[in-house]
This record gives sequence, structure tokens and C-alpha cells, in this order.
Amino acid sequence: MSFPHTAIEPLRFREALGHYASGITVITSLIDGEQIGFTCQSFYSVSTSPPLVSFSVKASSYSYPKIRRAGRFAVNILSGEQAEISNQFARQGSDKWHGVEWQKSPLGNPVIAGCLHWLDCDIHAEHAAGDHLIVIGEVKALNLQETDASQPLLYFKGQYCNLSR
Repeated sequence: MSFPHTAIEPLRFREALGHYASGITVITSLIDGEQIGFTCQSFYSVSTSPPLVSFSVKASSYSYPKIRRAGRFAVNILSGEQAEISNQFARQGSDKWHGVEWQKSPLGNPVIAGCLHWLDCDIHAEHAAGDHLIVIGEVKALNLQETDASQPLLYFKGQYCNLSR
């Protein structure tokens, strides 16, 4: 069976990928006393030896150049109770940190209170990929937060959803 090769429409491509459920993270850093952060659903593990993780970010990102300068970042894996945190950090041009409790990680990155887990990383590599950058981080510290939330924040077909047990 042969399929004709046609150009992929960007909106159709995005819709198709929306059928892949993903967890939601907030990538954070701190440079010159300024907290940096953005919502990211394109996060995944790369290697266990050495411990590497990766995320993708738009090449035109306002936040990422500051994270690059810092040379480090934290991955905050959001709980099912943190949809508003996800929305807040997805906005551009607002005070993303307003009302957000956080503490410093061992590398000095902001860790958001109530997240399920966090990973503290040094930037290991960066690769251009179309209109995005693929950032690889080497995990230097990690911690399971003490929270009652046991569900991750998931995104599927353009909306937040929960695991049913």
C-alpha cells in the first residue's frame, strides 16, 4: 500500500500530536536574582548512565536564553492539583511567579512547592531542531516532594485530565 506524499499542515500536525498524552512540567532557573520559568510538556528521559533528561523549547523563547546563561535548570513535575501553575507559567509577559511558593534546589534553581518530583540539572547539550531547540540536561540532584498529591498533571487532546484507577 502506498500513500501519496503531501505537505503536513502545521495545525493538523499539532492536532495529531495532541492525541499523545503527556505529563506537564515547569522548567525553572534563577539568574541575577531573577526567577525564570515556563510550562513544558515536551520532557523525557534520555539516559540513565549518565543520568540525562531532555526538553524542547521554541527557538524564539523569551525565557530559555536566560536559562542558557545560567547553565542550569530544574524540572518541576506538576501534580494533578497544579493546573493553575501550568496555566500561569504558560503565559508570556505576566508575573509568572505571583503567589507561587518555591525554594532553592541544591544547584540554586527554583523548586515549586507541591510538585510531585523535581530534577536539578546542568545543561549538557543543546541541538537546533526546526523551530525548536532540544536541550539535554545532566541530572545532578533529584527529590520526591512530600505532598499528598499522587496524580500527575496530564495533558491530552487540548485539556488537562487525570488517570482513572
